[in-house]
Amino acid sequence: MAVIKNYMKEKEKLRGKEPVNYQDKISRYKARNLYRILLVLVAVIALVAIIIVQFRRHVYTGYDVVATVDRSGFEGTIDKKLGGNILTYSKDGVHCTDVRGNVAWNQTYEIQDVKMAICGDTVAVGDYNGTNVYVLNTSKQLSEINTTYPIRDLTVSADGHVTVVVDADETAYLNTYDPSGNMIYQGWAKMNGSGYPAALCLSPNGELLCVSYWYVDTGVLKTNVVFYNFGPVGANSNDFAVSAFSYTDVLIPQVQFVDDSTAFAVGDSRLVLYKGNHIPVEFVTRLFDEEVKSVFYSDQYIGLVFRSEDGDHLYRMDVFDAKTKNADNFLLGSYYIDIDYTDIFFGQKNFAVYNERECVITNMDGFEKFNGTFDESVRLMIPIGKSYKYLLVTDTTFDTIQLK
Repeated sequence: MAVIKNYMKEKEKLRGKEPVNYQDKISRYKARNLYRILLVLVAVIALVAIIIVQFRRHVYTGYDVVATVDRSGFEGTIDKKLGGNILTYSKDGVHCTDVRGNVAWNQTYEIQDVKMAICGDTVAVGDYNGTNVYVLNTSKQLSEINTTYPIRDLTVSADGHVTVVVDADETAYLNTYDPSGNMIYQGWAKMNGSGYPAALCLSPNGELLCVSYWYVDTGVLKTNVVFYNFGPVGANSNDFAVSAFSYTDVLIPQVQFVDDSTAFAVGDSRLVLYKGNHIPVEFVTRLFDEEVKSVFYSDQYIGLVFRSEDGDHLYRMDVFDAKTKNADNFLLGSYYIDIDYTDIFFGQKNFAVYNERECVITNMDGFEKFNGTFDESVRLMIPIGKSYKYLLVTDTTFDTIQLK
């Protein structure tokens, strides 16, 4: 009987309760889970932000030599970076070596005044006032070009196209060759006409050629920057010329492609950025009234070095974003340099300034990551990867170092 009474009481209690709303229950469960997930995400983002800030602010005080390869017999030679390899040349020849010391090729010649152009993995070597040009990449010789007239200048693309300026009395010819050494274009210029080709550069894919012509018009010195397109677009244009820009009272001694669709020109009063895959146009111009001491670039950055106006520093480098899509954000920043340099190169978000004995590495926030000296006299410094690892080329070794 007592059991029945208890059962009835429980039944009455259940009748007085509200029915269970399972949809609300599910919503509350989802909300709690979302809240937990958001808390975890916020914690992860905060942790990543702390790690990034610490990495950007981390200062390296020295380095470890993690690998060494011996080299010898290179007195009187010059080293340059060729892709991920080392190019060593003199008046007697040129050879390419990988970081392990293996010689990929060796090209002998007799050149009195070496004229050289490098793009990516490819190099063209000629003799100023001579008639031979050797075109090679990191693995083999691509072609050998013989010109009729003496060489004045040359440029090469990453795939092996070459444009050579040769001098025939008062006429300069611009001869462009494909990677096999076959001439595909010949233009000409005269100082008293279209102007003299003072600087030139091929795009990495060899489709575009940029030439800076200097000429005098009614007593005024002018520069014409002309773009040629050797692809289908240029074939429909007169003399392959697709765009041209004239500058009065300006000398432009350097033009350079940073990729297949971006080029820049540096003159005595301006920096001009051009953009366009097939028909380049002026994208942004930066004016200045200081003398440019040096120009450095990568596929991301353009650096102009000036004498410092601040007596506490030697130089100032203005760094520009070559990939910018907004003209107002062209200038990334200005950085002081306090050592005499032999070279400056850009990393992913930093740049290194070095000479034979000293090196300073600064990130784009202006924070000094490394300021130190080398144990040996350094001829060439090359970045390896993205983790502050570098190859130091000395007179006797290839040293792979890791900053610590």
